[in-house]
Amino acid sequence: MFRRTRERRTDGASTSLIAADTTLRGDIVFSGALHVCGRVIGNVRGEGEAMFTLSEQGVIEGSVQAPYAVINGTVRGDIHADAHLQLAAGARVEGDVHYSRLEMAAGAQINGRMLHADTAPKQLPGPAAERVGT
Repeated sequence: MFRRTRERRTDGASTSLIAADTTLRGDIVFSGALHVCGRVIGNVRGEGEAMFTLSEQGVIEGSVQAPYAVINGTVRGDIHADAHLQLAAGARVEGDVHYSRLEMAAGAQINGRMLHADTAPKQLPGPAAERVGT
């Protein structure tokens, strides 16, 4: 039903785990991959081609910023996923979601705005520009 996102790591990148019985207070900056099963009270930021995964029992009380993210737990803050965001059925987001590409399963909940990170909107020629050619 839910396809796995290919890992976007370079060879030799490390994976870090925050276990289910762990609460971490403070901001996290990581590269490679981070898998959170516990609770983080602070902001999470992935650098480079970082991959962030939040398990169903995981909770983030702060913002999440990573190029690639899979959310299946609770985020109380904004999410910024520049490359790809996957919201699984257990995802609960209380904040704005900024994404480039999005996969969202039935059951995922968002209490905030969905904002697509797109290129600047095209400017259409005004009436004056149309009259110049006639």
